[in-house]
Amino acid sequence: MRGSVLVTGGAKRIGRTICTALRARGWNVLVHSREAANPLCADLADVLGPARLFQKACDLAPDLCAIVNNAAEFSTAATLPAEDAARLMRVNAEAPEKLTTLLGLRLMEHAPFKGAVVNLLDARILPPPSAPTPYEASKIALRDSMVKAAGLFGSCLRVNAVAPGPVLVPTGTANRETGGEVLLDHRPTPEDVAEAVAFLLEAKSVTGQVLAVDSGQSILP
Repeated sequence: MRGSVLVTGGAKRIGRTICTALRARGWNVLVHSREAANPLCADLADVLGPARLFQKACDLAPDLCAIVNNAAEFSTAATLPAEDAARLMRVNAEAPEKLTTLLGLRLMEHAPFKGAVVNLLDARILPPPSAPTPYEASKIALRDSMVKAAGLFGSCLRVNAVAPGPVLVPTGTANRETGGEVLLDHRPTPEDVAEAVAFLLEAKSVTGQVLAVDSGQSILP
């Protein structure tokens, strides 16, 4: 077994595909969700949510050495009420940053002393838009914190990110939008994203990097 990995938002959609792929590669996968029946239930919008989730994960798997920060909230709105924008930032950027910091600090003192984090970004911030939406701003903040954490915890923790392109249509009619053009003759699949996540978890010489899985969309004019 490669070790234990916590996957936030791992019960549905891309998160579930990531969990399936990691189990197939020998990881002990801990699945976070917001469902009360799940022992790893946590609301990442809660200020104390990430810390509580991390402690639960460590209690279940003392060998925890990796996190996939997949959980996110999405919005296509150009502007949002302050409270809604703050919630997006807490879930999409602040919670992953807290979980990364907690893992880095733990690995400094506990075996296996080496670990990895992979954050899920969004190819629409590659390159960053000049006037980002609240959702895009949260993903830009996550990218920036990823680079910072990679430098801060370089002795014990590799921190990277995968930026998916038009993989899945958002649930709910309020957030539906076209996926846009791609360079290749196909769109990326959840399995493509999961493969990239697995690679970065196991790529022992890679840190502070963003891998776009977007069929070339981010390099189109």
